[in-house]
Amino acid sequence: MQVGLVGKPSSGKSTTFKALTLAEVETAAYPFTTIEPNKGFGHVRVPCAETAFDTTCNPKHGYCVKGTRFVPVEMLDVAGLVPGAHEGKGLGNKFLDDLRQADALIHVIDASGSTNEKGEAVEEGSHDPLQDVIFLETEIDLWFLSVLKKGWSKLSREAQVSGTKVEESLAKQLSGLDVKEEHIKDAIRALELDPAKPADWSEDKLLAFAKHLRQQTKPIVIAANKMDLPTSKENIKRLQEKHKLVVPCSAEAELTLKLAAKHELIDYIPGQKTFEVKGNLNDKQKEGLDKVKVLLDEYGSTGVQQAIDTAVFKLLEYMAIFPGGVGKLEDSDGNRLPDCFLMKPGTTALDFAFYLHTDFGKNFIRAVDVRTKRTIGKEQALKHEDVIEIVSGK
Repeated sequence: MQVGLVGKPSSGKSTTFKALTLAEVETAAYPFTTIEPNKGFGHVRVPCAETAFDTTCNPKHGYCVKGTRFVPVEMLDVAGLVPGAHEGKGLGNKFLDDLRQADALIHVIDASGSTNEKGEAVEEGSHDPLQDVIFLETEIDLWFLSVLKKGWSKLSREAQVSGTKVEESLAKQLSGLDVKEEHIKDAIRALELDPAKPADWSEDKLLAFAKHLRQQTKPIVIAANKMDLPTSKENIKRLQEKHKLVVPCSAEAELTLKLAAKHELIDYIPGQKTFEVKGNLNDKQKEGLDKVKVLLDEYGSTGVQQAIDTAVFKLLEYMAIFPGGVGKLEDSDGNRLPDCFLMKPGTTALDFAFYLHTDFGKNFIRAVDVRTKRTIGKEQALKHEDVIEIVSGK
């Protein structure tokens, strides 16, 4: 799984990426600071299973703080998008090609309206951030359409004449966008298209078809950045009226807290509304953290952690599953509850066994819910925060 950060230049996208990953990336208030995609690991929050068993975990990946497990997620920060990207304007071709890898997108927008559609600085409040949402979705829709239409005339005619299933042909053509047969079938049903006559689908229907596929395979959460600026409040309210998943945030505040914690000046758990000073602060550091405290008191968090949590658990509906054993939570090295895996929705006990090791799947006997000690059948779907023991013949 990979989560991509997208947005126009100078929206705060790279600052958000740095706040999530603490990766060393260039951040600046001018277009196309990012040219090559930046990669790193953010973390999503999960209530740790250690609390249910009154023990202390030893994570091999990520970390755990006071009963909250932080599980790593690969992040991708790509070049800023400008209108006309699907036609190659700006770094459009490169941006969209990099975007193929992402399973979900966090769209970072400047909620204050202080940058125009090209990412250029303008008077605060003079640009409407709702237009940024529309243009990004439109650009990605048109990109999907351009890939769909490559060889469409031949593909649709052959499907219509030979009677072959158009969803099979399209799945092959769109595999690079992670579009699968089930996505195509769902789009055909939703738009009431005739799968036997794809050559008759109109241009408008093809665009709607491309948009439906994009919504399924590149779902988007909006990170309304710069929420603390005076012009942001009303803009965020309007955004939330138009779109389901809008998370107000301040990437600068989150980065300030993460860096202060890294240098052991404060104790801070990402996503929480408080921090505790534990080091000696100079006047500048104290002033900066005082400003962040005012923001936390008003908004409850910086919103950055909430954005990635929303992308993974609400958009993609992934589940966190802990491997364990009844009466034995340690691995062979003595680490307790060392692993926590993010699994796709609908993952069964047998799927999980194969995920852990091919031999576990091939020689599967049963699974056990470690919390309840109940046996789980191989076809039973697992639940978020399950602790599962796999019993295998090997």
